[in-house]
Amino acid sequence: MAGGDTGRVPAAVPLDMDDVERAAAAALPPDVWDFIAGGSGRELSLAANRAAFDGVFLRPRVLNDVSACGTESTLLGRAVRLPVAIGPVAYHRLVHPGGEAATARAAKAAGVPFTVATLSSTPVEEVTAAGGSVWFQLYWLRDTGRTLDLVRRAEAAGCQAIVLTVDVPWMGRRLRDVRNGFALPDHVRAVHLGDAPSAAHRGGKGVSAVAAHTAQAFSPALTWDSVERLRACTGLPIVLKGVLDPRDARRAVEHGVDALVVSNHGGRQLDGAVTAVDALPAVAASAGGACEIFLDGGVRGGTDVLKALALGASGVLVGRAPVWGLAAGGEEGVRQVLELLADELRDALGLAGCAGVAEARRLETSRAGGSG
Repeated sequence: MAGGDTGRVPAAVPLDMDDVERAAAAALPPDVWDFIAGGSGRELSLAANRAAFDGVFLRPRVLNDVSACGTESTLLGRAVRLPVAIGPVAYHRLVHPGGEAATARAAKAAGVPFTVATLSSTPVEEVTAAGGSVWFQLYWLRDTGRTLDLVRRAEAAGCQAIVLTVDVPWMGRRLRDVRNGFALPDHVRAVHLGDAPSAAHRGGKGVSAVAAHTAQAFSPALTWDSVERLRACTGLPIVLKGVLDPRDARRAVEHGVDALVVSNHGGRQLDGAVTAVDALPAVAASAGGACEIFLDGGVRGGTDVLKALALGASGVLVGRAPVWGLAAGGEEGVRQVLELLADELRDALGLAGCAGVAEARRLETSRAGGSG
């Protein structure tokens, strides 16, 4: 939707992300909520993402002048108001008719990048028309030519980076969707993969139609050779999303990628995969400063952003929280989420004795409040 936002406006300004989450859960049908909120398997990694953040404690510095505390930084060489990007989430029109375009406008207003997904329900051209900084998330398709055509389409639309997701040879077993027989409604489609109804619209008892669709479309043969083909196809920065092992970080550096996203896909792929918080320090050390390092998974507030910076991240991606805001209040709801993140980060920076993001990266941490 390229015009104004016609969505719901939250009844009250949220005080934290729990408020936003509750409002979104109340606004959405139960099966759509499960699609957004759920993880794979027993949802061990989903729960662990939050527990990992809760187990990290910061060592504040004192006697520093924080009277002019700022949240500004850079991501992929471009100035941002927060060291935050909105991560890729499929099918924003599932939760609000404004879809990805509304989220992108809110991101522009907040001064942060928005990542439009391969499985977007809004064409990339409508998203970039919002005028902000837009990255394009890429799934490697079974048809390589079609994959590279998507890259060229994203370039032509004005996207500023390609975010290649590397942890989805196929979709993890998301049991909430299977139990719900979840399928997309007719008005929500993966517009970058064609306008006709697909397997994603044909659900049934004990079947996730979205998983069936991605099994048909995604290639399980994505390799480092594919990264080389992508590098030869585009001059845009390349970001690999879904790296958890330091050995993969080293190989990524050897292949000249511009950034890594340390992520377990929000607990939606391998259930039992290590959390991004736990993997981050070793991945950052292995990359050795040769590329930027982002964290994705479990970020629910400004203090989480601060913790990620202290653990070695250049910035974070947030996925679910902006979608909650979109569901609860449309474009204005997303703006409120990003304003809340900014306010919380500024507060956390000052209380930790940091006048800015660069100082946050020099903070020390401990686990569970102890010395380790």
